[in-house]
Amino acid sequence: MDTIIYPVISEKAVNMIESENKICFIVDKRATKIDVKKAVEERFKVGVESVNMLRDMQGRKKAIVRLKKEFKASELANKIGMV
Repeated sequence: MDTIIYPVISEKAVNMIESENKICFIVDKRATKIDVKKAVEERFKVGVESVNMLRDMQGRKKAIVRLKKEFKASELANKIGMV
């Protein structure tokens, strides 16, 4: 299962990157918080503090990932081409 499908690029998502050290991804509908945490840590080599999940209006599953203080969401966003 490919857990992470793509990052969310919206005004709200960019504000979360800058102010809260969080980054958003659209994930597989079967993915759990633990699956998302492992996938982000392995793929991007960062530490994950917490993961929140929700369904958006289109029925997609969105994961909001808070990175540990040692890692910057803005650096990760630049690395994957979000910002």
